[in-house]
Amino acid sequence: MPTTALLLLAGAIGLVIGCAATLALHRFDQRAAPSAAAVPPPVVPEAAAEVLAILSQAYVVLDSAGDVLRASPLAYSYGIVRAQGNEYPRLASQELMEMAGDVARNGGYRDRRMTLRRTSNEESDAVIDVRMGVLGSRGVLLLADDLSRAVRVEETRRDFVANVSHELKTPVGAITLLAETMQDAAEDPDAVRRFADRMQTESRRLSHLVQEIIELSRVQGASALPDAEPVEIDDVVAEAVALNRNFALGSRVEVQVGGATGLHVFGSEAMLTTALSNLISNAISYSDPETRVGVSVRREEGFVELAVKDEGIGISKENLERVFERFFRVDRARSRETGGSGLGLAIVKHIATDHGGEVSAWSLEGQGSTFTLRIPEMGRTDAITVRGSDAPPADDETARGRG
Repeated sequence: MPTTALLLLAGAIGLVIGCAATLALHRFDQRAAPSAAAVPPPVVPEAAAEVLAILSQAYVVLDSAGDVLRASPLAYSYGIVRAQGNEYPRLASQELMEMAGDVARNGGYRDRRMTLRRTSNEESDAVIDVRMGVLGSRGVLLLADDLSRAVRVEETRRDFVANVSHELKTPVGAITLLAETMQDAAEDPDAVRRFADRMQTESRRLSHLVQEIIELSRVQGASALPDAEPVEIDDVVAEAVALNRNFALGSRVEVQVGGATGLHVFGSEAMLTTALSNLISNAISYSDPETRVGVSVRREEGFVELAVKDEGIGISKENLERVFERFFRVDRARSRETGGSGLGLAIVKHIATDHGGEVSAWSLEGQGSTFTLRIPEMGRTDAITVRGSDAPPADDETARGRG
């Protein structure tokens, strides 16, 4: 075949191949273009996502239909968003869904406070402040703050004020009545002396109550251990027993103490003495005459345990679960006789938790009670922390007070 013919044939073949390649590329571009155009813009603009990432609040991003597009871990923790198994995340309450729908339809902002169950395995509820508003042109942003702790603190404060008012009313009212009666009996020296003695009793009760309220407020402060130092437990025991010596003699109760231990803890000697003194005083108050109260100290698994055991009336299981509550008294009549305020054990529990320890109670009715204060032994704990102190439920005949 002539060379010219070969060249023409090769050129024709090349032209056909080039046309085919061009056509294929054109068809590929036609298929790819719609696909690229179908990719939606980001759910949350990049700048907004960066802001959300540094928020301390819980947040949820929703689309116009109310579906969850993005949620922070806190939103799950607060119970705002739920996701079970393979289900898509969703808002946990109908109230939240309706609120989101209203914002999506009508725009603007909505604020509401509500209570939600945190998770299926937690009994506590979350009290949250919710704020919703429009995000961009297609979404709704939910922001939430957990107010649970603030609400609990406010409820505790309100209950405390109510209890204090009630407790103060009794001795103040008694003193007022006795003063009026004594004034009417001014011509009767024997009656005046009798009423004066009762006024002194009520005054001492009032003074004791005020002192314990002040002490409880102090140990609940943010800096309950401002000057922590090594504390010799034997000194704490000796001082606490000495503080209750006259009370024990007057009640005809013998206080027995073991030998020296040489154990040390890190904390406040004054606060620990107050805690142990309260336990001893409480044991004497609920003991009958001619019985004994024992104070023992031992080392147990890195803790120093101070136990106060009495042979008193004992505490029922129902009451044992509440002994560390403020103003709770097992026997109010006996408390009136001994001047008990119902704050002593609450103070003990706060002091224990302030020292990184706990206080527990064991009792059987008619057989007495044992209160045990456990404090980390010095050199066997890394840090002393100040913590809260809601008492957990008691198990069987044992109640514990810890942070």
